[in-house]
Amino acid sequence: MAICAMLGHMSAPRQARGGVLVVGGGFAGAYVARELGGRGATIVSKENFMLYTPLLPEAASGTLEPRHCVVPLRVMCPHAELILGSVNAVDLEARTVAVETDEGPQTVGWRELVLALGAVPRTLPIPGLSEHALSFKSLADAINLRNHVLHQLEAADAALDEAERARRLTFVFVGAGYAGVEALAELSDLAEDALRYYPRLRATRRRWVLVDAAPRILPEIPPPLGDYAAAELRSREVEVHVETTLVSVSAGEAVLGDGTRVPTNTLVWTAGVAPNPLLREWSLPLDERGRVEVDELLRVSGHEHVWALGDCARVPNTRSDRPDPPTCQHALRQARRLARNLVGPPEPYGYRMLGQVATLGRHKGIAEVLGLRLRGFLGWWVTRSYHLYQLPLAQRKARVVVDWTVSLFFRRDIAELGQLGHPEKLG
Repeated sequence: MAICAMLGHMSAPRQARGGVLVVGGGFAGAYVARELGGRGATIVSKENFMLYTPLLPEAASGTLEPRHCVVPLRVMCPHAELILGSVNAVDLEARTVAVETDEGPQTVGWRELVLALGAVPRTLPIPGLSEHALSFKSLADAINLRNHVLHQLEAADAALDEAERARRLTFVFVGAGYAGVEALAELSDLAEDALRYYPRLRATRRRWVLVDAAPRILPEIPPPLGDYAAAELRSREVEVHVETTLVSVSAGEAVLGDGTRVPTNTLVWTAGVAPNPLLREWSLPLDERGRVEVDELLRVSGHEHVWALGDCARVPNTRSDRPDPPTCQHALRQARRLARNLVGPPEPYGYRMLGQVATLGRHKGIAEVLGLRLRGFLGWWVTRSYHLYQLPLAQRKARVVVDWTVSLFFRRDIAELGQLGHPEKLG
């Protein structure tokens, strides 16, 4: 039980709509509120949108308009109430939470509490990592990475020293899961598209380096598809270092565990995620990784009216011999089951994964669907079709289709918008 003293100093609590309070407006939390429909719910989220993370690499490369890979929560969940803010205390006995908003602290009462706080980038105590590495988890991260890559092209074009130019055109990605592989593939395509406007850089080698401690890249998918992905990347002269760790990173160099020293101004950290650390402050049952322990009904162990799902929970699957991985397709099925359990007799959660998909840049991809393994253009097409199917709201689907259609006929835009959101003050 976690009781915060500040709860007693607030005004009378407002009640969650329908008695259901959803903490977190990511994929899992948003879909719980959406599935509840007219019964209503209250969502507490720092943003007023849900990010569809599988489209993040394409937003970073400019294939998609960034706003098109997010869905406004008020549109997606028209019967839900949204509170922009963050929960900083939970009282499990009084069934209230303390929410910090721009308008000051509020207390919200609930009958059923749903925890869907998601995950944060998993970091390690590597010298220089927090100071010099770039993250790739949020929409802001994707936009920042795109602007950074384009800025490196500009800096390389202005450099008079060949070594400096080469360092600016070297990009290191640590973590060869979905996020790292897809982001590297998309951004390398962006850089190649942009080079037609940088004639001074065409003779300079562009160096892309992918690093992972695992024996192979994309360990989540069947080895033949992972091997194809590695071969495809190597055919583009991407350096793939498996069974290799990052030792240190500075402003101008990354040092790998095999002794390789890579002069670079860009290191992107995509080496996994960890549950939201806020969960440790609420006296909830957690596993060794910090995930909330839930039973097969998605109910938090020892708390009848508290539920958890998504990346922040260890969710047992009755149709699998291991807990669910942190993917959107699992979060969606968990959300559907949890919403049904909130309004009717609770039933165990079980879901057999339909397949796995990943893009490898323009017109290349891999997919395993119902046991059928696809690669190349067909794998790319299936991957895009699956993401389009999963994306909520017809208007968002239409916008994404338009972006994809435009990208078939025109190269990616190379405008760097680093000043976006940072206007100069008057006077």
